[in-house]
Amino acid sequence: MDVVILAAGKGTRMRSALPKVLQPLAGQPMLTHVVGAARALDAGRVCVVVGHGGDVVRTRLAQPDLLWAVQEPQLGTGHAVAVALPQLCEAGQVMVLYGDVPLVGAETLRRLQAAAGSDGVALLTVTLDDPGGYGRIVRNAAGAVVRIVEEKDASAAERAVCEVNTGMLVAPAARLRDWLGRIGNDNAQGEYYLTDIVALAVADGVPLATVEPAAAWEVLGANSKAQLAALERALQQVRAAALMEAGVTLIDPARIDVRGQLVCGRDVEIDVNCVFEGAVELGDDVRIGAQCVLRDVRVGPGTRIAPFSHIEQAEIGPDCVIGPYARLRPGTALGEGVHVGNFVEVKNCRLGDGAKANHLTYLGDADVGRRVNVGAGTITCNYDGVNKHRTMIEDDAFIGSDTQLVAPVRVGRGATLAAGTTLTKDAPPGQLTVSRAKQITVPGWKRPERKQS
Repeated sequence: MDVVILAAGKGTRMRSALPKVLQPLAGQPMLTHVVGAARALDAGRVCVVVGHGGDVVRTRLAQPDLLWAVQEPQLGTGHAVAVALPQLCEAGQVMVLYGDVPLVGAETLRRLQAAAGSDGVALLTVTLDDPGGYGRIVRNAAGAVVRIVEEKDASAAERAVCEVNTGMLVAPAARLRDWLGRIGNDNAQGEYYLTDIVALAVADGVPLATVEPAAAWEVLGANSKAQLAALERALQQVRAAALMEAGVTLIDPARIDVRGQLVCGRDVEIDVNCVFEGAVELGDDVRIGAQCVLRDVRVGPGTRIAPFSHIEQAEIGPDCVIGPYARLRPGTALGEGVHVGNFVEVKNCRLGDGAKANHLTYLGDADVGRRVNVGAGTITCNYDGVNKHRTMIEDDAFIGSDTQLVAPVRVGRGATLAAGTTLTKDAPPGQLTVSRAKQITVPGWKRPERKQS
């Protein structure tokens, strides 16, 4: 079976320079979700039909297994499928999907494919309380589908029908070519409707079946930012339910955003308003505080991440304590039992087992050994305006508060740096190193007074 994805719409109601099918849903373009569903079917060929912003769409989804067709001008859904047909096999089935209907599930599409059989047509329909804007399914007295009528062309009786067409269907490729060559554009829009093939299929005696999705939200489209936001919440509710079914404790399942893949061990707890992007893995007994953002992160078992912490492209070992208000940037790797406290920023660093940086510190481009204690206000001065340099702090060193480590520099094993030290040369192991201006007191000095006006 081949798949055609219609993605040529301009999306005027989005009021955005970004093409409609590239509008983000759960951290990915809407079109990416549809392509993923098509791939899950093991489709032979996947052809995306583009129009408005087509070059941008092709650039964003430049993948070797996708075929592309350009619909110019846009003359309706029937015309869009017709321009894709030369890219597809002449035999077999063709499934039609839509780039702005991103939540349809692979299991629903498998049922749709099965319902069509080898030589029939299957339509994905849904019954809505408010069917406004959708084409209606017209059935005869025996309940068989006889045609689809678009709302603008429907009579009052037809508009009262609540079973609507989603636009998604499966049809034999050879018959689809024939039917698309026979449809006209004598309608209110002056377009070639894909739905008109239904009446032709009935007239030709082709078996026609309908399938409904497991949930109505699977077939809802997004033509505006409000509709896109509604789809976002629907998808996040599904993901939250799946996490809880797997044993994850969500303090409020309505306030979590998974914008990628989140894998959790046993007894994981996630507080409110956390965002997970990319690939995130949480080990057993991990606790994530409120308002945290994790992107491409692996967290070891037993670790606690306090509220308002931001972590990106980092490896966190077991039993660590992070935050609150900590920032771990790309290249950070923490060993077992590491503490990174409030208002501490770490970038491209390795911190050994038991290391601590609990307050108001920046560690960039550094290797920090085991059981090192980094005092408040410490900074690794890693950038000379052109190049980055590394700081090496060996096991069991003690870094006093308000210390500047001017890289490249090494602090020896068990060394102590006194508070306020500016280290520009290596500190020998096991010794105290001090670098301070001499403290003086000025006799007779008086504080300035404000002049009276």
